[in-house]
Amino acid sequence: MRMILLWAQRALAALDWPLLALLVIMAALGMLTMHSAVGSTDWRFADQLRNFMIAFFVMWGVALVRPSFIIRAAPAAYLVGILLLLAVTFFGETSKGATRWLDLGVVRIQPSEMMKIAVPLMLAWYFHRHAANAMRLRDFLVAAVLLLVPAGLIIDQPDLGTALLVLASGFCVIYFGGLSFKLLVPVVIALVLSIGTLVAYEDQICQPEVDWVVLHDYQKYRVCVLLNPGTDPLGKGFHTIQSMIAVGSGGVYGKGYMQGTQSHLDFVPERTTDFIFAVYAEEFGLYGGIMLLILYAMLVLRGLAITIRAPTQFGRLLGGAMSMMMFVYVFVNIGMVTGVLPVVGVPLPFMSYGGTALLTLGVASGLLMNISSHHAPSR
Repeated sequence: MRMILLWAQRALAALDWPLLALLVIMAALGMLTMHSAVGSTDWRFADQLRNFMIAFFVMWGVALVRPSFIIRAAPAAYLVGILLLLAVTFFGETSKGATRWLDLGVVRIQPSEMMKIAVPLMLAWYFHRHAANAMRLRDFLVAAVLLLVPAGLIIDQPDLGTALLVLASGFCVIYFGGLSFKLLVPVVIALVLSIGTLVAYEDQICQPEVDWVVLHDYQKYRVCVLLNPGTDPLGKGFHTIQSMIAVGSGGVYGKGYMQGTQSHLDFVPERTTDFIFAVYAEEFGLYGGIMLLILYAMLVLRGLAITIRAPTQFGRLLGGAMSMMMFVYVFVNIGMVTGVLPVVGVPLPFMSYGGTALLTLGVASGLLMNISSHHAPSR
């Protein structure tokens, strides 16, 4: 009996209660919105509830793991992820023009999803090993290779949305690891000039015969449609136009729960996944949208607070990466729904339907709780 009580005490101590409270609120709000979004397809509501339950227990399990084990497992997780990405390249299944899945017989997996966690783990492990020494340019170049190899394999599938999240989480580790801001200035200048050139010469650059080389044709058209959705209102611009109409029609106070006309009359495409924010904004309006953004901000800030208190370099880098990954999820999804960013297929955390994304977020939350509950540095 005493052993059971000790185990229960340890299990409860592994949870970060402020973070858990925010996650419960987000889950409840997500299920509330999903109930409205699914309409008559109640099976998705039940599936999403099951996905939340699985993600919760995965999060709890990760929170209970010893930090020393996570550190030792980081290179193995990264290597397995790379091998699986290579297997997708040669033996993967193709669906809707993308080769992203690998059939293992028992289960069908998408290896690129695990790299959202494996890449930050590997980079945090690398910088943790070199924490005792002054970081040199060579160390950052090695870290860049560790990041660009999986990102390149994911882009080749093609899966720009997942690659963007992998690059963002990996870059956060490298930046928090000591990368000088001065080295980023040329990159920022080049990015600003590229965007300015794209806007200034949109008519010429977006012609069908112009090859962008670095992007696939469908990715090129997504960017061009972002600049002018009216060029293809019934095709590639349909998603952006309808989601913007839904968000705008919600006004300040919203139309009321389950009263959204754009979503319930099937004008909003993918309303349970990538564009669920359009359903939420139409029903809860500007005030509801601001409340949701405040909740996300509190979630990210709690993650950063845990990061600051982490006792090891590994914990600080990993916690910062997990927190910023959630921020990028929110920024990219809401940006594409409101027409600020091109459509890249990034779900809204704890709102969009999907088991894989929730599992990834569950692991990320579990890692944050693990860092929070283990205050003493591990050997």
